[in-house]
Amino acid sequence: MSKYIEELMSPQLMIAVYGFIAFIVALYLLSVVYVFIDAKRRGIQAFWAWGLFALVPFVGLIAYIVMRPGSYALDREEQELDMALRERQLAQYGSCPNCGTTIEKDFIVCPVCNTQVRNVCPTCKKPLEAHWKVCPYCRTHIQ
Repeated sequence: MSKYIEELMSPQLMIAVYGFIAFIVALYLLSVVYVFIDAKRRGIQAFWAWGLFALVPFVGLIAYIVMRPGSYALDREEQELDMALRERQLAQYGSCPNCGTTIEKDFIVCPVCNTQVRNVCPTCKKPLEAHWKVCPYCRTHIQ
């Protein structure tokens, strides 16, 4: 039996086997580095713990991929800023003084309680802000 094994283990086959083993080891080390970097980017506080967990060959990598947060920390910050900007834009239009419903820029009356929220140009009937002295649409002077 050992005679057959010696015949099969040619130098070319041994180089291929060692190359395959080196590839697997390199892939494993890269997966550990990936977990460290990705955990840090996603804002995980104990990114080092995930890196240690990734030291369990390949099972740690799979567990990390399943349990990691869905987005990067920078993306979450950007989404929070976007939401704050949208809330500010909505608040810019104002709300009805009577019922508190959000009022859009071109509303003249509240769609819920029918309270007048803006003045109307007597000529072109477009909504006007309270402090305007001239209608910007038709140049009518407002008293």
